[in-house]
Amino acid sequence: MPLYLSSAANMPITVAQMVASRDARQARQQEWLAKYGISLISFTVVAPGPVKDSQLTRRIFNHGLRALRHELEAQGWEIKKQCCAGLATGAEGLLAVNAPADSLKQAAIALEQSHPLGRLWDIDVLTPQGKILSRGDFALPARRCLLCEENAAVCARERAHPLAELLNRMEALLHDADNAVPA
Repeated sequence: MPLYLSSAANMPITVAQMVASRDARQARQQEWLAKYGISLISFTVVAPGPVKDSQLTRRIFNHGLRALRHELEAQGWEIKKQCCAGLATGAEGLLAVNAPADSLKQAAIALEQSHPLGRLWDIDVLTPQGKILSRGDFALPARRCLLCEENAAVCARERAHPLAELLNRMEALLHDADNAVPA
């Protein structure tokens, strides 16, 4: 049974908190790789601005978790273990999946490209040896910005767009997803 998250923290997060959260996530990933010895999916939500855990990001996370589980089931891939955490630095999901990592990553990329909220999901896939597969491993370009056609990482680094515009776009995408999926 999946764990869907609610009750967001709605607190601004510092860079130091984000770094500590990333380091803790990487440590959990290494623990799971050692324990299960199979491919891992590490799932988070792309959240611009200082508030990483909000009702908006929780709802986007829950849509993503449902879509991931549906895709894994449709492919016949077994989830050996799943854990979700509602952290002030953003919701995180970790799934140990008995499937080839390259096939998992290709399915993740397809979800990110086809689902109305896919652009807001960060679905990392790790091989049993701990290598994180990237879009580049499949000769795919970097992800595009939510608001323009530029590389998302460049726009984020340069803070090319006002936060309000990014959040409005996220709300619009969530609205589209809510209307596309039966309740």
